[in-house]
Amino acid sequence: MGLSPGLDFETKLFVKANAATLLEREFAKPRYRPRTIMLGGVTDIYQPIERGYGITRSILEVMERWRHPVALITKSQLVIRDIDILARLAERGLVKAAISVTTLDRRISRVMEPRAAAPHRRIEAIRALASAGVPTTVMVAPIVPGITDSEIEAILEECAKAGASAAGYVVLRLPREIRDLFQEWLAQHFPDRAGRVMALVRSMRNGADYDPEWGKRQRGEGPYAKLIADRFTRACRRLGLDKPRLALDHTQFARPLEAGGQPDLFAAND
Repeated sequence: MGLSPGLDFETKLFVKANAATLLEREFAKPRYRPRTIMLGGVTDIYQPIERGYGITRSILEVMERWRHPVALITKSQLVIRDIDILARLAERGLVKAAISVTTLDRRISRVMEPRAAAPHRRIEAIRALASAGVPTTVMVAPIVPGITDSEIEAILEECAKAGASAAGYVVLRLPREIRDLFQEWLAQHFPDRAGRVMALVRSMRNGADYDPEWGKRQRGEGPYAKLIADRFTRACRRLGLDKPRLALDHTQFARPLEAGGQPDLFAAND
């Protein structure tokens, strides 16, 4: 769209107001086969403007109506608004949620994610989801070496106490323009350790700022990446967060009728 990855990304949002309608139309196609749909894998599905637009909620309503499996990830407490739908989906084994927790330090949170929910609000979201029966994973992401990597165990402990049932992590990634933005941010907020942070980043990327290779970009490689992986694994094992990935049920999907379509004579009805 010709926008910058900095201020433009933070202030200019594109809205697909008819997203739920388009989704339902896709479900109605005879060739469609249900597979878990991930919401929030690119940008957060609970942007502040979601309070007014309600697009995410309308999508979840479509998921519930046609019993389609759905996973979601967010760092916003706004997810609690939709806990009624999520709880009903969870009863059918059709949903799982993940909450991203970058740090427990409010000062770091304010300068790193100034428009996202505070750490304690994210913990509250995990507690609310878990209490409603929604399987909830904590994503320790991104782990920023030299800034937030010391908090891995503390984050996992707090989220386990709140009811998280699984955990995952992603180390810092710096693709394309993000590299320069991050280094500017480092120089502004952490000038005393900027050099060390970038040295650690490069030690996990074979000397480069970023490695896009599948299987390496999420975790990195080398001694420091292995240290992070070992610490994470030990903490998850101790806290009972090392459960295998939860599979959702794809068999309950009930295909919606296309406009003017003929219903299935033998379709089961509740």
